[in-house]
Amino acid sequence: MSNATSQEHTIRPEGGQEKSADGLFSPLKIKSITLKIRIAISPMCQYHSVDGFAEDWHLVHLGSRAVGGAGLVVMEASGVEARGRISPDDLGIYKDEHIEKLKQITTFISSFGAVAGIQIAHAGRKASTRNPWKGGNRHEKEYLTSENGGWEIVGPSPLPFSESSTVPKELTIEEIHSIQDSFAAAAKRAYAAGFKWLEVHAAHGYLLHSFYSPLSNKRSDKYGGSLENRMRNTLETVEKVRTAWPEELPLTVRISASDWAEGGWTPEDSVILARALKERGVDLIDCSSGFIRAGDRYPLAPGWQVPLARKVRSEAGIATGAVGLLTEAEQAHAVIQNGDADLVFIARESIRDPYWPYHAARALGSAVVEDARKVLPKNYSYAI
Repeated sequence: MSNATSQEHTIRPEGGQEKSADGLFSPLKIKSITLKIRIAISPMCQYHSVDGFAEDWHLVHLGSRAVGGAGLVVMEASGVEARGRISPDDLGIYKDEHIEKLKQITTFISSFGAVAGIQIAHAGRKASTRNPWKGGNRHEKEYLTSENGGWEIVGPSPLPFSESSTVPKELTIEEIHSIQDSFAAAAKRAYAAGFKWLEVHAAHGYLLHSFYSPLSNKRSDKYGGSLENRMRNTLETVEKVRTAWPEELPLTVRISASDWAEGGWTPEDSVILARALKERGVDLIDCSSGFIRAGDRYPLAPGWQVPLARKVRSEAGIATGAVGLLTEAEQAHAVIQNGDADLVFIARESIRDPYWPYHAARALGSAVVEDARKVLPKNYSYAI
C-alpha cells in the first residue's frame, strides 16, 4: 500500500480545485472513519429481495467486493418505506426486522478492512415498477398496478416520469414531513445494522431530486417555485437524518448535479445545494447526474461526470465523489491526483471484475502501490 499517512481531505473553498499529492491508493479520513484506499463500490440495485429483506445474495455480492480490496462498499438504494422501493424486489430498511441480516453483511465487509456503507432512498414517482430483468430494461420503466403487485406512487406534482408512466399523487405537506421522518428512522436502523457510512439518495429522478428539479416540481407552496423552496425538502430531510445519524460518522448525499435538459437543474444550482448541505453537516457530495425524465440524452463518455464533481468540490468547498464510466486504473488515479474528486465510485466495472482494486494496483505499478498484493486480504495475498 501507499506510504501516505491518513489525512483529512483538503478542499480549497470558493476557488480552483486543489491538486492532490495523494492518489487512488492513499487513505481518506472523514470524521472518525478512514478509508484505506479511495476506491468505493457504488450502490447498485440487485432486485433480489422479498419485502425489503437482504438475502445471502447481498452477502456474497457485497462481501466479494470487500475481499476484492475496495475501501468502501455501499449497499444499494434501500427504501425508507415500502412504497419508496423502485420495485417489489428492492431492498428496504423500513422496519426493524431488516436489521438482523444487514448486520451479518456489515460484519463480513468490515472483517476484510472495508467500510460498510448504505444508501437510503425513496423512489417517489419512479416507484412501483417491474424488476428490469423480469421484463423491459432499466431505462424504460414498466409500471405495476395494484392488480399485479404495484402500489400508489407519489411525487411533488402530478407529473409522470414518461408518457406511459403512472401519474403520481401529489404529496401534502404532512406527507412530506412523514417521509422525512422515515429517512431519519432508516438512518437509525442503518447504524444499528453496523453501517459506518450513510448516503442519502437525492439523484436520478427519485423523490428528493424530483423536488429540487424544476422539470418535475410545479408546486406553488413552500416546497415549490423558487430554488430555495425546491431545495427545501432535501435540506429538511438531511437535517433530520443528521440528528439521527452519529455525528462522528460520515454523512454523504448523492445528487444529480445536472439534468442535462433545457430549463432543468444545472451544475450552478448544484453548487448552491452543496453549500447548503455542507452547512447542515454533510461531509461529501456523490456527483451523479440525469434521469429526471424518460428519453433525455446524455454526453456519455469515459469520466463524463467528473467535471461535475470537480465543479462542486472547487466552488462549494466540500469533498466529492466521482462516478460514471470510470473503468481504467490510470483514469481513476488521475481523478484523485488532479483534485477532481476525493473518492472514485466504481459500479458496473466492479461487476465485470470484483477484484478491480487489485488489478488497478498492478496496472499502476510500484511507483503508486509498493506491493499490489497488499490490496487483497491475507487469505489471498500470501498465495500470489
